[in-house]
Amino acid sequence: MTRKLFVKSYGCQMNVYDSHRMADTLAPEGFVETASPDDADLVILNTCNIREKAADKVYSELGRIRELKEAAAADGRRVTVAVAGCVAQAEGNEIFRRERSVDVVVGPQSYHRLPDILRRAEHVRTIDTEFPAEDKFGQLAQPTRAAIRKRGLSAFITVQEGCDKFCTFCVVPYTRGAEVSRPAAKIIAEAEHLAGAGVREITLLGQNVNAYHGEDGNGRTTTLGRLMHRLADIPGIARLRYSTSHPCDMNDDLVAAHRDLPALMPQLHLPVQSGSDRILAAMNRGHTRADYLRQIERLRAARPDIAFSSDFIVGFPGETEQDFGDTLRLLGEVGFASAYSFKYSPRPGTPAAGMEQVPEAVKNERLRRLQSAIEKCQAVFMDACVGMTFDVLFDKPGRHPGQIVGRSPYLQPVPVIGPASLIGEIAPVTILEVRTNSLFGALAHAPAQPAQSRETVGA
Repeated sequence: MTRKLFVKSYGCQMNVYDSHRMADTLAPEGFVETASPDDADLVILNTCNIREKAADKVYSELGRIRELKEAAAADGRRVTVAVAGCVAQAEGNEIFRRERSVDVVVGPQSYHRLPDILRRAEHVRTIDTEFPAEDKFGQLAQPTRAAIRKRGLSAFITVQEGCDKFCTFCVVPYTRGAEVSRPAAKIIAEAEHLAGAGVREITLLGQNVNAYHGEDGNGRTTTLGRLMHRLADIPGIARLRYSTSHPCDMNDDLVAAHRDLPALMPQLHLPVQSGSDRILAAMNRGHTRADYLRQIERLRAARPDIAFSSDFIVGFPGETEQDFGDTLRLLGEVGFASAYSFKYSPRPGTPAAGMEQVPEAVKNERLRRLQSAIEKCQAVFMDACVGMTFDVLFDKPGRHPGQIVGRSPYLQPVPVIGPASLIGEIAPVTILEVRTNSLFGALAHAPAQPAQSRETVGA
């Protein structure tokens, strides 16, 4: 019997990957994905608990799902509602208490049990937020070739989960657990499966991805940098990326991979959170401002055209105007291509939640100033791209006749006039114009330059 599944993901790329794997695991049970919850038999909200508003959005969405469920019941149709992810892990019993429409709560480490959990939920509301001993990745079903093709030319692979850093603002160590790395052979097999279905670009994911230390097949541990070398050898895989990294785990192997592997894209998300040493210490980040800048220098020496993005938190407990000024100065020193910025929000159970809080009005004002500075940095980076020639991976038709759209090495959308036969291919494009969040260009009709010889961008 065919049943319809709707999955909505919140938060990070790892949740998108997890949502895909849940859908793959439920496919043998007769579930087919649908784009709307309106006709779904099973609705899964895959949640994020990093910030307070993310959790609030889930409860708001559950109110709308309850109405859909009640309307379906009036028509004699049963709809099962599941909450998965980090909010499920952190607030499982509270979810059941607040929202009677929820039938299943399942944590990030138990997705492989979903078929059994759903069978139990036909009789009783079911919660599973344990950290099971078995490897969930070994139990999750592989996506079919058709599912891979539908998801596009770029794919995610989770290689590492959990975090041992215990930043004082972060719930990840409590919701995802301690750091665990998957064996290299299983990651390579998954990448080969994706490549065989037409995937050209793979992003390796982890809460602390550059702390990866999986087994290499010979009983030894390997690093993310060495894993990258093996993935770059897979036929069909033209581009590699990874996210999210910690400045303390940028080892020599990984820096060398940026130097030696043209497939490893010259764009790195390296969160710093603050430019103030005092606040970095209060956050338990394990590095100073100078440490972070040294990592930037090492990476630029290895790959001069590398560009950086980052995360910033404003209004962390105890942050003064001087601390915030240090953050603004760091933004200018690095010259980030882009950055994500957030107001600090206390997460229950984390050490920072008990510290003296910055007034909300101060947080709002600092966030506005920070975002303005980020926009200026991004504009400088985008303007520097004009006149340059990039390799672009084309992945879809454009909005206008004769137009195709791809992604630059720095993840910007790049529309050009070109034949649809280039979709799925990489071709050099000369950038002619910058518009909001996009680079407009023309096919260069010339061999792409080697990655190491490109001009420096964003330095």
